[in-house]
Amino acid sequence: MLRLLFYLKSSRPGLWFPTIWLYLLPTAGMDVENSVVFWMGLFYVSFPLNFLVYGWNDIVDEDIDRYNPRKDTYLFGAKGKHDELKSLPRTMIAVQLFIWPLLVYLSSWYVLSILLGTVFFCWIYNAKGWGLRSKPPLELLCQVGYLLVLPLSCMLNEQPIPDWRVWVYLILFCMQSQLIGEVMDIVPDRKGGRRTTGTEIGKGNTKLLIIGIVMAESILVWFWFSELYFALGLLGFVGWLCLDRFVLYKNREYSMMELYLFGYGSNVMAITSMFYVWNTKIFL
Repeated sequence: MLRLLFYLKSSRPGLWFPTIWLYLLPTAGMDVENSVVFWMGLFYVSFPLNFLVYGWNDIVDEDIDRYNPRKDTYLFGAKGKHDELKSLPRTMIAVQLFIWPLLVYLSSWYVLSILLGTVFFCWIYNAKGWGLRSKPPLELLCQVGYLLVLPLSCMLNEQPIPDWRVWVYLILFCMQSQLIGEVMDIVPDRKGGRRTTGTEIGKGNTKLLIIGIVMAESILVWFWFSELYFALGLLGFVGWLCLDRFVLYKNREYSMMELYLFGYGSNVMAITSMFYVWNTKIFL
């Protein structure tokens, strides 16, 4: 049971919301109550996919995670012992080999290309020696791998691929999410010798970059999708980011309590936006 809980923690349940958000976007307004395919896909992008992505990351980050105070939680992920981390690869493979045939059976062989694509992006991000995770700013570009959830959802649920403007917005969304994590991890990353955009340009400049990205998102949503309320929500987030950068925290470290509050707050914001996007179909 302890090992199973470790596997669940390795999937970082507190960070499932980006993949769930991406999966739900193309299905907005669908009648999904009795759709086995929909629920199977939703399960996959929750635990199995994140178990693969974050479990692989934990294996590579074993030394760095020793310095990371926010690890060893269901919100931010596990801090595994060496023997626990050694068990991750075979378990990750077993989970994928269990769920992949079901997804292919319920949809088509084309789904397999998407699933293999997720493995490819995990590999080029985490590869020892040359992985993009330590080659800024390429680690930001690698986040577009998350967008494979979008065509996966479209294939499984037989929905059209969203307009190119949606993809532009989501690329910014994925880069923003990565940078927020890098801000929290600048100190442990530097102690562990890992280079990221955050460690290279510093906490203050990284926060400014995040502010610029979210501002761009709000402008795109307002002008491309004529969606005032969602854009105002993003502008409200910009206001908080500015308060954080220039008044409250500036360049100082967050306490563990503050990190927990930010983590739970992010989940509340994500769930709220999921319901809004689902009901209004603003990106479809």
